[in-house]
Amino acid sequence: MCRLRNMKFRELNVQGVFEVRPEPIGDERGCFARTWCQREFELQGLNPLVVQCNSSFSTRKGTLRGMHYQRGEHAEAKLIRCTKGSIYDVAVDLRVQSPTFKRWVAITLTAADRNSLYVPEGCAHGFLTLEDATEVFYQMSEFYDGASARGVRWDDPAFRIAWPAKVEVISERDRTYPDFE
Repeated sequence: MCRLRNMKFRELNVQGVFEVRPEPIGDERGCFARTWCQREFELQGLNPLVVQCNSSFSTRKGTLRGMHYQRGEHAEAKLIRCTKGSIYDVAVDLRVQSPTFKRWVAITLTAADRNSLYVPEGCAHGFLTLEDATEVFYQMSEFYDGASARGVRWDDPAFRIAWPAKVEVISERDRTYPDFE
């Protein structure tokens, strides 16, 4: 019987935001790793519900997607993994009652490292591609609801996010979100 190793969870500098790393088991074929487990997420006190999965593909390095969130009853937790290429992945705490309110945290996710970022409800999420032809896979705890979809600007002075490279491609919507109040 094959015994799977647990995933490693490391809380980052925003309350409830975690880096999740699989512990691969290797042999002559390559490796196998658990990337999500309801029980392990529950043991960490994280929302284990997955109701929707999405992927995005960005052709160019320097593509920025974000900073997105859903509000109210449609607030969503996300688990983000880069399956091809690499990204600079950012979460911003928008929870007024949180001790880390308005703080942001970033981590590099790479296909080679197989690491993920868990972003809880109430945080905005976005990323910058660090390579051409980058693909990202998302698992969400809530269905997309257009009426609840919101965003904050990637360069909003309220957060002062330090992006590691120039933004080359960004949607009109993401570029023109109003200042955070």
